[in-house]
Amino acid sequence: MSAILSADDLNDFISPGVACIKPVETLPAKDVSKADNPYEVTTEDKVEPENLPPAQISLTDCLACSGCVTSAEAVLISLQSHAEVLNTLDAHPELPLIREDGTSPQGLGATSDEGQVFVASVSPQVRASLAATYGITEKEATYMIHQFLSGPHGLKAGGKNGSGFTWVVDTNILREAVLALTSNEVSESLTSDPNISGANSALPKRPILSSACPGWICYAEKTHPFILPHLSRLKSPQALAGTFLKTVLSKSLGISASRIWHLAIMPCFDKKLEASREELTDASWVSAKDENHTPVRDVDCVITSRELLSLASSRGISLPSLPFKPVPQSFTPSFPDKTLDGFLFSKSSPRQTTAAGTSGGYLHHVLQTFQARNPGSEIVTQRGRNADVVEYVLMSSERTPILKAARYYGFRNIQNLVRKLKPARASRLPGGNRRQPVGRSAAAAGAGTDYTYVEVMACPGGCTNGGGQIRIEDAREANSSVQPTASSEVPDSSSKPTPHEQRAWLARVDEAYYSAESDSEYEVEGQPQTLSILEKEDKIHSALRYWSDFMDIPLSKLAYTTYREVESDVGKPQTAVNDTTRVAELAGKIGGGW
Repeated sequence: MSAILSADDLNDFISPGVACIKPVETLPAKDVSKADNPYEVTTEDKVEPENLPPAQISLTDCLACSGCVTSAEAVLISLQSHAEVLNTLDAHPELPLIREDGTSPQGLGATSDEGQVFVASVSPQVRASLAATYGITEKEATYMIHQFLSGPHGLKAGGKNGSGFTWVVDTNILREAVLALTSNEVSESLTSDPNISGANSALPKRPILSSACPGWICYAEKTHPFILPHLSRLKSPQALAGTFLKTVLSKSLGISASRIWHLAIMPCFDKKLEASREELTDASWVSAKDENHTPVRDVDCVITSRELLSLASSRGISLPSLPFKPVPQSFTPSFPDKTLDGFLFSKSSPRQTTAAGTSGGYLHHVLQTFQARNPGSEIVTQRGRNADVVEYVLMSSERTPILKAARYYGFRNIQNLVRKLKPARASRLPGGNRRQPVGRSAAAAGAGTDYTYVEVMACPGGCTNGGGQIRIEDAREANSSVQPTASSEVPDSSSKPTPHEQRAWLARVDEAYYSAESDSEYEVEGQPQTLSILEKEDKIHSALRYWSDFMDIPLSKLAYTTYREVESDVGKPQTAVNDTTRVAELAGKIGGGW
């Protein structure tokens, strides 16, 4: 079971750079001078009450508190765990996709009622976390994960059916698609009428707020519904990967989406909640509507970096002992469609730069795209009150602003952004609005609206600091049975990590993330060619159009989603009947056999 909140995570330390907007409250000290019982016998030497330190919750758990996640949703999240992965692999044999003569897998497996196709998608933050844990490169961590999920010495070496994952996808590829669509969304919002954009429009209201962080989305839907018209309509890379894999494989292999089981390995627990959204099922893109059809989730299960270690431990597999090389082709068949295979498993990958940050580089890509469209323009950067708030202005060659954007990480900073975007409250007194100073009214109603795009992430420092990432304590335990050469960089002290050690550990994960090997060249007819950002976007849009035509489904149904106001159960009486009913209702909407 995924430890959303456990005794092991209850401590008195908050990671560096993390500040809770709802701090732990301390009860007032008891007045010992006032005896509760007048007949109580006391001594002259009174014992002073013990001053206990306040209990605090780490970043791992803060996003899953009752203020963000309802009790019913918490049950759904807990059902996604490494145990669920093992149970599913043992319950279903792997659907055979390769004939003995090596011919195309088109339409295979339709006669088997129990077989399933297992696919997985892995985020770059997870690979960076594993690389820092075992003191290896990001590329070696990639090979290690692929060997574990698909190789002969990994999951396929054990279990009831010897099942493993046929394809393992890098979410960076789908992230590049989301980035290209994001720059288009921003461009269209600048040329559209702001009066018609918003909740009932295909375009979000300016400033456009990124929507890839599920913790931020969960917070906005439950506490600030006026933010929803500003949210980007694009799916996250995780969600887009699920839609891409289930649509293409179901059509190419001639099987239903329910026979494709998609596992996502992500850096935070809130990705589990994102996978449970009823908007992210085949009901949003399936062409033939059937009243009796149970919606199938695009992402069936999400586990975190730490849970990946638990998954390997449950099977008795030592991850660093796996080969640091590609999985043999006999274990990884070609993707059914050749064109989409070249897109999904491209040999070229984007370089992660420090300017882009550790959360996908949405804002950085928007700025780079508009700078490429405006030759001679310059990006001016101004740091905010802390390192997690940065403002950007794209200045033309004539020194006039073209675009203003910002980055807000962490809930403390998100609160400040929300206050800027909150509509001014109209006075209930007659003539109250006329008595307000003009400057104050304008500031309250329009502050922050000069941003065109804002990258918002719940975790301070970005996604490499996600709540599901491997902590320094976990790294020590994981390396306890590994040779010293592989774990020499991980402190071997059994004491509680100091703030300095925590910061050093996060820096190591960031270093692994940025040091990922990448190719800035594309091969065209065997010859490497360097493409500009606009040329890369054209290639991505071409692949997305092919996907839409291949499925005969509009791209708006495949790559975009919606948001809704959600009523939180904070402060409301909870009963077992209510929780059970709500869980059953949510599970029925979401589908997937829960």
